[in-house]
Amino acid sequence: MQVLSYPKVMFIEPFYGGSHKVLIDTFTGSLTDYEIITLPAKKWHWRARCGALSLHELIPSITSEKILFCSSVLNLAELLGLRPDLQPLKKVVYFHENQLIYPVRDIKERDVQYSYNQIITCIAADVVLFNSYFNQSSFLDNIKKITKLLPDWRPKNLKQKIECKCQVLYFPMDFSHISAHDKLTNILHIVWPHRWEFDKGPEDFFSVLMKLKEEKIPFKLSILGEPFTDNPPIFTTIKLVLKEEILNFGYIQSKSDYYNILASSHVVVSTAKHEFFGVAMLEAVYCGCYPLAPNSLVYPEIYPSNCLYSNLEDLQNRLKAFCVDPSQAVEARRQLIIDFDKYSSKTVVPKFKQIINNLVYFLFYLKENR
Repeated sequence: MQVLSYPKVMFIEPFYGGSHKVLIDTFTGSLTDYEIITLPAKKWHWRARCGALSLHELIPSITSEKILFCSSVLNLAELLGLRPDLQPLKKVVYFHENQLIYPVRDIKERDVQYSYNQIITCIAADVVLFNSYFNQSSFLDNIKKITKLLPDWRPKNLKQKIECKCQVLYFPMDFSHISAHDKLTNILHIVWPHRWEFDKGPEDFFSVLMKLKEEKIPFKLSILGEPFTDNPPIFTTIKLVLKEEILNFGYIQSKSDYYNILASSHVVVSTAKHEFFGVAMLEAVYCGCYPLAPNSLVYPEIYPSNCLYSNLEDLQNRLKAFCVDPSQAVEARRQLIIDFDKYSSKTVVPKFKQIINNLVYFLFYLKENR
């Protein structure tokens, strides 16, 4: 294949913060010709519903751009309707998560609008990238469940139409500024570095810790991650009830301070109900923490089976054993083998550039064969 110079890429992101910002900043760091049009990372639900409307007047007229890159927060089909001049660009969408399996008690309670947005975005895209195989398979396998909710005139073969566009491109992790340190083993230090929201399962995590405390099992705790305006009430309760165990509580602005806390911890725990990659978990493990995660979601794709618990009782028993003898956690982490290179930006970014190159070649081929 002829290798062409990389084209100008237009990055459009209605939720420019967190992992969405990191992804774009990482990719643009390897490009010389690009443009970024974004909205601040606030009110995710409004961005998902109205991002196309908010962005369509901010996007400049097309000049030399060849590629449009966006995340699945954007309703791409809606944007193309508002800005038909964007249609000739080759369109790449990246899925950090998918809304088709967002945890709800009853399928009828699901807000289908978000799932619908993501489905028609895939139809409008040329390439659909997922940050894990679990993300890809859970999206494709649940399209029919969503379309079944339509009262009539249900489209057929949507999975097949979308699947041929799909690839997995792991989130590009920058491990260059992270390092592990020797850990003290007198008291087990547990870290929970997730968003303070329902889908990360904080109630489950704290229920396990409360049982350990009731048994007078000693441990120390760092509750990190990003809080929001409407945090689950459990965080207020746990700050009081576990005040003697808590070493760190709340978002850490300094990345170096954040990594130092991870490096001082023995075990990182996830009780997530909705996870497609898990940057915070992988960072903690790279810093030397032993991971304990559900035997579900994306976790079996990334972590060995001995890191996965079957239920909350299993999690409690494993934590109890580590609390009794923290050196067990240190030794377990020492024996843990994870191929961090496959998630490294040094590996992922060249794959992204190859995808862009393939699209350029396709455009070049079409032009030459008209």
